[in-house]
Amino acid sequence: MKSIVPISKFKEGDTVQGFYLCVEKHLRHTRAGDLYLDLVLKDQTGQVQGKVWDKVEKFHQKFSSGDAVAIKGDVELFMDRPQLNVKRINKATVQNYARYGFDPALVIPTAEADPKDMWKEINTIIGKMGNLKLKKLCHNIYSENKEKLLYHPASVSMHHNYRSGLLEHILSMVRLAKYLSPHYQLDTDLVLTGVLLHNIGKLQEIESNYEASFSEKGNLIGHIVIGLEMVREATKKIKKFPQNLLLKVEHIILAHQDKYQWQSPKKPAFKEALLVHLIDLVDAQMNIMDMAINDDQEEGDFTNHHNYFRIPLYKGQDGTK
Repeated sequence: MKSIVPISKFKEGDTVQGFYLCVEKHLRHTRAGDLYLDLVLKDQTGQVQGKVWDKVEKFHQKFSSGDAVAIKGDVELFMDRPQLNVKRINKATVQNYARYGFDPALVIPTAEADPKDMWKEINTIIGKMGNLKLKKLCHNIYSENKEKLLYHPASVSMHHNYRSGLLEHILSMVRLAKYLSPHYQLDTDLVLTGVLLHNIGKLQEIESNYEASFSEKGNLIGHIVIGLEMVREATKKIKKFPQNLLLKVEHIILAHQDKYQWQSPKKPAFKEALLVHLIDLVDAQMNIMDMAINDDQEEGDFTNHHNYFRIPLYKGQDGTK
């Protein structure tokens, strides 16, 4: 393929090709009764309507809503907005299109840091833990779930809700925990374990290929209980794992959201559990504010009030984000 054209660069009259996420796909009929495909496409830079008028039945079989797609088409204007007249379209996979420049990070929001670098830093920290039982617990769970941990979002629609967002969130919390635990004379290894495992159930709660959604298990049970089950199963494979230590790890997982209305079964009952909750809250809310400011389209120094905090957020004196 030639150069990949992001949606933000679409101009009327251009013939473009690139990789996009098919957010919606509908098989429709024109007034004359002819079939066409009505699409909504997006990438990291924007969203655009797309239409397939020719070879509809052939292309209809090649991809589904939720797939990344490789497209060649012509940019047209419809009601003063760009629209893509799709000439060729196929499902894009890393196996088939990586040599042409396809990377899933092109079509969906993703963490700024390289997930492999984040993974390396987290595993270095695990390797330096002094408590050998907690070290083995974290190492085993992370090793078994590496593929998902590298790219999983931390939520469906709230904080760190993008590719590798869970890893970014965990690493940020780990850095805070390393600083704050000694400051408050706490069990650093226990706090780090709580940070590393508090959201581990989200690997099963959230289904994430390109568009994140809650799994059946996630809707019916939730990540707190799922995480508890994962930790219990992992400790069964560690010889003579102390039951009192397991109880503390379990409590941190159960209490990390603190509020019953946030589906937390317990409130933090010891300092390490409280610190994990507070670090989690700080990092999540800072990320939510970052996204609200970065996504805002208002002119001037403040965002509109349609955000999580329900107030205008300050962007800076020059109005930049």
